[in-house]
Amino acid sequence: MRYTDVRWLLGVALLPAVSVADEGGVSFWVPGQMSTLAAAPAKPGWSIPLVYYHTSADQNSSKGTRLGRQVAAGVEADANLLFAIPTYTFSEPLLGGQAALSVVAAVGEMAVDADVLLSGPRGRVFERGASDSLKGSSDLYPLATLKWNHGEFNYMVYSMGNIPVGAYDPDRLVNLGLGHWSLDLGGGFTFFDKKNEFSAVLGVTHNWENRHTDYKNGVDAHLDWSASHFVTETTHIGLVGYVYQQITGDSGDGAVLGDYKSRVRAVGPQLGHFFKVGTQTWYANLKGYHEFSARNRAEGWNMWLTLAIPLGSES
Repeated sequence: MRYTDVRWLLGVALLPAVSVADEGGVSFWVPGQMSTLAAAPAKPGWSIPLVYYHTSADQNSSKGTRLGRQVAAGVEADANLLFAIPTYTFSEPLLGGQAALSVVAAVGEMAVDADVLLSGPRGRVFERGASDSLKGSSDLYPLATLKWNHGEFNYMVYSMGNIPVGAYDPDRLVNLGLGHWSLDLGGGFTFFDKKNEFSAVLGVTHNWENRHTDYKNGVDAHLDWSASHFVTETTHIGLVGYVYQQITGDSGDGAVLGDYKSRVRAVGPQLGHFFKVGTQTWYANLKGYHEFSARNRAEGWNMWLTLAIPLGSES
């Protein structure tokens, strides 16, 4: 397989999903979105990465969590989501770089159990063993990237927004939508010398107020990274990780738990493989994260299975 085949893929794992700080321990940016070869140039034309995402996490029963209009403690959450990311990569340079546009959306299910519901609609208080589950669709996430390549060194800037059209009800314990608008801006770097790869992406999220709950999430900062080695021309193994830190507190009348600033770290393994389907080069990646050092946020593990499918003809 040619060296250029390895580099057509990227921005594949840029997508938000549900995680359980911010309101309800849920941030717009899902740590781990950026992964292998994140800033490397992509093959021009249409592609459609598909991503299956599973997360399982829980939060200490001594900590309360705002879920919509309710406050719960001892929260456990599980989610299974399938994302489709139709992407168009332009062949003509923009500002000397390669531009791409995507729209991200998902369908799936999520379930939440709480040891205690401390407050809720219609004046309910101290309800034990509360639970909720939901199947539906996510918000929409428009994404734009601009990448530059200089030999083994690659650079990227990106912007991603949240359009709150997904399944959301402030009186539920679980939602697939956020209920508010968000904008994330950042940049990334990839070193790739045909055998070894290292990528890091740093970004910051601004959130608008959730008018359903009068809750405004603070500003979030995040760093996603990947390091891998190609054991053959088409297969690589390595590590992935992330650092997530809320840098300003939550606010608004609905922020009854105070600034609720959150953080979490994670690390885990990854395996990737390029393979031919007819004349096309497809890519599959499996990665997992074990979380630790969480504060005001659920902690657990998550897994991502990505299949990147080119739709144009092979050059």
